[in-house]
Amino acid sequence: MATRARILTAARRLSRTGERPTLAEVAQAAGVSRATVHRVVGSRADLLTAIDADPDPATRDRVLQAALELVGHNGLSGLSMDELAAQAGTSRANLYRLFPGKAALFRELVAAYSPLQPVLEVLEERGEEPPEAVMPELARRAARHLDGRIGLVRTLFLEITGSEPEAESGRELALGRGFGAAAAYIVAQMQAGRLRPMDPALAIQMFVGPVMVHLMTRPVAERFLGELPPLDVAVTQLAEGWLRAMKTEA
Repeated sequence: MATRARILTAARRLSRTGERPTLAEVAQAAGVSRATVHRVVGSRADLLTAIDADPDPATRDRVLQAALELVGHNGLSGLSMDELAAQAGTSRANLYRLFPGKAALFRELVAAYSPLQPVLEVLEERGEEPPEAVMPELARRAARHLDGRIGLVRTLFLEITGSEPEAESGRELALGRGFGAAAAYIVAQMQAGRLRPMDPALAIQMFVGPVMVHLMTRPVAERFLGELPPLDVAVTQLAEGWLRAMKTEA
């Protein structure tokens, strides 16, 4: 029992980096032979199952892609975890090891597919710069991340702005971290006299709304209205319109 515990402890420690350790790596970390690891725990798949690590690194991506499609069709409330496991080509047990429930799954969908990370990167990299530099870059990075993913935009927008309890964790991530970071930047710029004072939540809605509408209607608009400016140019112009509206009076 002590040997098994030492082996599993070593395996969990190695797996914290996100890697799936081999039997040889675990044996070395646990101070036992590879043969001992195999005798006590079994195969590498058995080892990874014992420490709640999926033996196939691609499973997580398949689950998220399948979940995005199913949530788009049925909404989060209508998502069947059994159907998701089947569509992702994994077992129900493995699915629940990765995502204990819909709340954890939706939070990961937001983290992986929403423009949260690009927004945070811009604010971290350029948060000391004035709005004329930061806001157009925010619009460009977010638009590039979402370009060609119209279904994704609609799905995440509807679930984040809805009232489904299981979306609350993802909602907090998107609105708390993403909107929170943007709001903090905008408030600082208002206090510095670079932006017109107003409610920061309304200021963010004024900024996000036109960009989101442009992304969702761009394919249809090009069919009926003709060629539009390149995406970067279009969202830059929208951001510049926001800057003009938010300009302080001389």
